[in-house]
Amino acid sequence: MKTKLAITVLALSAALLPVTSFSADDGDADRAHAKDFVKDSAITAKIKTKMAADHITSLGRVHVDTDAKGVVWLSGTARTQADIDTAISMAKQTEGVTSVNSTLRVRKDD
Repeated sequence: MKTKLAITVLALSAALLPVTSFSADDGDADRAHAKDFVKDSAITAKIKTKMAADHITSLGRVHVDTDAKGVVWLSGTARTQADIDTAISMAKQTEGVTSVNSTLRVRKDD
C-alpha cells in the first residue's frame, strides 16, 4: 500500500512539473507555490459548479478567475442584470473568497 501511494505521489509530481515550469508564461506567475494554485483553482471550480447547478444558461459566458489572495474576478456577459447579480452573489458566498470584482456586462443576444 505504501509503495502504491509513493508511486502515485511521484507520478503526480512528475505530471505537475511541466505545469509549474511554464507558469511564468501565463497569468499565474504571481502564485509562488503549487499549493496556492490548487487552492485558487478549487475556489474557481466551486463557483463554476454552483453556477452550473442553478442551470442559469446565461452564465455560460461568465469567466471566473481567482487570485492567490482569494479575490475572484468575474468577466464576460450574461443575458440580464439579475443573472449578473446572481453570479456575483454565488461567488461572494463561496468558501475561501475574500472579495469579488466583476466586469460582467448585459448582452441580450448571447
